[in-house]
Amino acid sequence: MSGEISMIGSVILALFLAGYLGQQYLPPPKPKVIGLDLGTTFCSVGVFRPGSGKVEVIEDEEGRKSIPSAVSFTNTAVLAGYEAMDVADSNPQNTVYDSKRFIGKMFEPGVLEQESARYPFQVTNNNGSAEFVISTNHTFTVSPEFVGSRLLLRLKEMAERQLGAPVHKAVISVPAEFDERQRNYTVRAANLAGLEILRVINEPTAAAMAYGLHKVDVFNVLVVDLGGGTLDVSLLNKQGGMFLTRAMAGNNKLGGQDFSQRLFLYTTERVRQQFGVAPALKEDIHRLRQAVEAAKLNLTLQPSALIAVPLHLRPHQGSESPGGPAPHPVVFQAAVTRQLFEELNEDLFQKILVPVETVLAEGHLGKEDVDEIVLVGGSTRIPRIRALISDFFGKEPNTSVDPDLAVVTGVAIQAGIMGGSWPLQVSAIEIPNRHLRKTNFS
Repeated sequence: MSGEISMIGSVILALFLAGYLGQQYLPPPKPKVIGLDLGTTFCSVGVFRPGSGKVEVIEDEEGRKSIPSAVSFTNTAVLAGYEAMDVADSNPQNTVYDSKRFIGKMFEPGVLEQESARYPFQVTNNNGSAEFVISTNHTFTVSPEFVGSRLLLRLKEMAERQLGAPVHKAVISVPAEFDERQRNYTVRAANLAGLEILRVINEPTAAAMAYGLHKVDVFNVLVVDLGGGTLDVSLLNKQGGMFLTRAMAGNNKLGGQDFSQRLFLYTTERVRQQFGVAPALKEDIHRLRQAVEAAKLNLTLQPSALIAVPLHLRPHQGSESPGGPAPHPVVFQAAVTRQLFEELNEDLFQKILVPVETVLAEGHLGKEDVDEIVLVGGSTRIPRIRALISDFFGKEPNTSVDPDLAVVTGVAIQAGIMGGSWPLQVSAIEIPNRHLRKTNFS
């Protein structure tokens, strides 16, 4: 009997030793589940690497960690991401963006008409659901979930190229205020892209996980998510590994695009003052917008930035017809300062504090009761915005994670958990709060 026990012990020891040596010297298993962030303006994909215990946000062929949430339909192809943006100026009626604003949502006719008025593409009402009208070599409609599926398919292909293996399973994030129908239609978009969704996770919870807050002793977490087109503020209450969303508020018409627009209008006025005419050609407007966007990004790091753009201005504002006056080539240059940028946008920046105050009031908390302030979205990099939030709470927000990648990082962590990746052991559980409503300001 003692010999048998000794043999069993030797086998167990050998198995443990083999497992240890396997972890040390064999290549780690490839991730089985990807994490998807289908954002309003940008989207990205990440995986949890079991060997290193780190998240890898997957890059495209050009080394970019996110792609624009735009899809363009041409006579011969359906283009997604940067390829869609490359043809957006020449194909504006068939290039759809911001589709996340419409997915799974039911609209009254007047509301949808008002919501879609600012887009160059046509939006139609199909029994309360939004659809986009596409006119290439024939006219047809596509749903928001189909547009989303093309973006998710692009992300899936990026992941498969990086991992060197097919990908079939994913975890996806959605705004906390998404109802059951919006969540189901988001899952439907993933299914159309050939993906099985194992779990849907709220974006604020994903961001909190990216900051590691599911593993530390915090109680009240405020998530400020300011992206390209929307502001979302969420108050999370955490106990152990469980998150409860206590209050939500936001502004679905405030984001980085609005800050860029203020600087763009200032710049076009400078062009008019200098040359007597504002840019009218689509190519000039596109170049100027790109230069303004680059300047805005530079101003987050530098006190000033130079805008230098070659333009082809017509002597008189008018049509672009061949019979019109010939465009005159010029080079526009202007230095813009961070102080100027802040002055142009100060009233918009102040609007950020309105939903912050609202969620604190609805959550029955004082500023001092917030344990962590988490920043999400590229626009939270703007120094003035960080200073406003810091001054309001009397303490610095947590900036240890790239705000552009916070959500996808958290979703990838959850994907690793769902895929059984070692050494992850703690999962964030969201407690559904069916009575919660988001307060929106505009």
